[in-house]
Amino acid sequence: MKDYILSLEQWLRRHANPEQAVAMEAYMRNQFTFLGLKNPERTELVKAFWKEHELPQGEELLTAAVQLWSLPEREFHYTALNLLEKRKKTAQISDIAVLEKLVVEHSWWDTVDILAAHPIGSLLRKYPELIQDYTEKWIQSDNMWLRRAALLYQLRYKESTDAERLFRYIESCKHEEEFFIRKAIGWALREYAKSDSGRVLSYVQGAALSPLSVKEALKHMKV
Repeated sequence: MKDYILSLEQWLRRHANPEQAVAMEAYMRNQFTFLGLKNPERTELVKAFWKEHELPQGEELLTAAVQLWSLPEREFHYTALNLLEKRKKTAQISDIAVLEKLVVEHSWWDTVDILAAHPIGSLLRKYPELIQDYTEKWIQSDNMWLRRAALLYQLRYKESTDAERLFRYIESCKHEEEFFIRKAIGWALREYAKSDSGRVLSYVQGAALSPLSVKEALKHMKV
């Protein structure tokens, strides 16, 4: 697998655009280094690589994602997320430990949000017994990104959303001044409102949320 990742790394590095990387790094507040490959270009390059080298299967796919995550440039993290999406149907209960690790490494909204809403959300739907052990721990964590993941993992659950849990998690952190938490609260409520706008509106009206959370929650509602 190391040889596979090395080949993929070299393939992407050959197409690096240093000038474009400067702008991409600035957009991300210089949190990470970039190769300078925008998503459409990177996606096509990775597809071409997979066509020649095939896609890792089973546990090798998860291992490949972890190894890509260890590289410094952000494009490798995005490629790891692409791999995790392809593992969704075959993900195992033990994947949760790996996904938790990825949330707290190289953390920023662009990766945490995808991890929470997609591989994590999908895995917790598949293995709901994990919810109590993991999201309850995350919402109480000192790590802000784990708290954000706990707020966002139900983003795609629609009418299957556990509203009581969502509201309880929001109550536990609504007092925080952290922008990314307030934004996540509003986003989670806005998505759930697409399935039950009345319940969301009723909750927001009595919850004493921050103005940012309220604005985001009610963004598509006429009130």
